[in-house]
Amino acid sequence: MSEDPYALKGKTVIITGASRGIGAATAKVLGKAGANVAILAKTEEKLPDLPSSIHETAEAVRKAGGEALPIACDIRSEEAVEKAVTETVSKFGAIDAVINNASAIYPLDTSEISVKQFDLMFNINVRGHFVLVKNCIPHLKTAHNPHILNIAPPMTLYPEYFQQHLAYTLSKYALTGMTLGLAHELYPFGIAVNSLWPRA
Repeated sequence: MSEDPYALKGKTVIITGASRGIGAATAKVLGKAGANVAILAKTEEKLPDLPSSIHETAEAVRKAGGEALPIACDIRSEEAVEKAVTETVSKFGAIDAVINNASAIYPLDTSEISVKQFDLMFNINVRGHFVLVKNCIPHLKTAHNPHILNIAPPMTLYPEYFQQHLAYTLSKYALTGMTLGLAHELYPFGIAVNSLWPRA
């Protein structure tokens, strides 16, 4: 019987924003499937206003049946991202999938949001993930059935999607644009690129 090409057992997945929320939940599911999970996030220690950390997520992944590598990483730092990719490959020998989940959000009207908040969202929601993908592409090209998954909305230009918290919406649509562009750019190398937009 041939190997299931969609099986995750033994596959290495690098995921951002995985200390809590959707990222942590996804990491646990990957662990249950037997994957190796590189957990990237800034939160190293559990704090009163931050309910979990990369180490707690890593422990949950291991308990679920997978292998885990917690990496403290601020994806706004190019050097930190490069180091995280190097650590992941050194530990697991490959990268089979990338999940761009980390996100900064300020649900504010245009007149209320600061330029600093605007820049933070774009530096995390767009630039950080672009840098991660750029560094992972050489490894994905050598993987069997490689994937990139962006947590981003469908490219539907309904005005009501932009009416509220425009800056945040723009940043997430930029990630959607990255999905479309990379899907065509990386198709010749067999790298699948998709977006997923969970319901809040």
